[in-house]
Amino acid sequence: MKKNIVIISGGSRGLGASLVQYFLDQGDYVATFSRNTTAQVKKWQSSHPENFYFDTLSLTDTAACSNFVKTVQEKLGDINVLVNNAGISKTSLLPLFSDKDMDEIIDLNLKGTFQLTKMICRPMLSLSSGRIINISSIVGLTGYRGLSVYSATKAALDGFTRSLARELGPRNITVNSVAPGYLTTEMTDELNQKQTRQIVNRTPLGRLGDPEDVAELVGFIASPAAKFITGQVLVVDGGISC
Repeated sequence: MKKNIVIISGGSRGLGASLVQYFLDQGDYVATFSRNTTAQVKKWQSSHPENFYFDTLSLTDTAACSNFVKTVQEKLGDINVLVNNAGISKTSLLPLFSDKDMDEIIDLNLKGTFQLTKMICRPMLSLSSGRIINISSIVGLTGYRGLSVYSATKAALDGFTRSLARELGPRNITVNSVAPGYLTTEMTDELNQKQTRQIVNRTPLGRLGDPEDVAELVGFIASPAAKFITGQVLVVDGGISC
């Protein structure tokens, strides 16, 4: 089976690291970036020197992202899977939200994602093939106190998914969102015990999700088995939003 060449934004830790690991385990070529390197990145560089590539940069740096994409194409070949995973969250009630924090969330979660997708979908159009998978969130569907700005960016990402699916579908490129629920990652580390207990109690499956729960679905969407799925928001939340 042909190996995928996958770009995953923000793949150094948390859900992003689980996504990188999933595709590496499938034997695919994986390139990722984040603002800082981690011990896990160094392990991949050692254990997968031929099919893993990493660079340190911010998604908001358009020039650096463009150079990254060009380098990946030169080193690994034509990119056929993009997973837009990078994002940040800041918790605050809207009346107390600073303009700086608001701009940072919008610039990274939306504008940076738009720019990276634009760079990669162009060569996908030439190939008449590709998979674009946006990692959104159930808070974009349900909302959550203190996350109004973050939730708005994730809801916008789902709208972006639906429209882009219509634009790129005629060239055999699928675009889908995966909306995780509350996972055992750094993002939920900010929750206190009471908040975590409330979330678990409201979840029909009775636990927080594991990053691997999401990675399995992303892997399926990237596979030939999902060739007729596009423009969808697929929720992985243990049933909390049902």
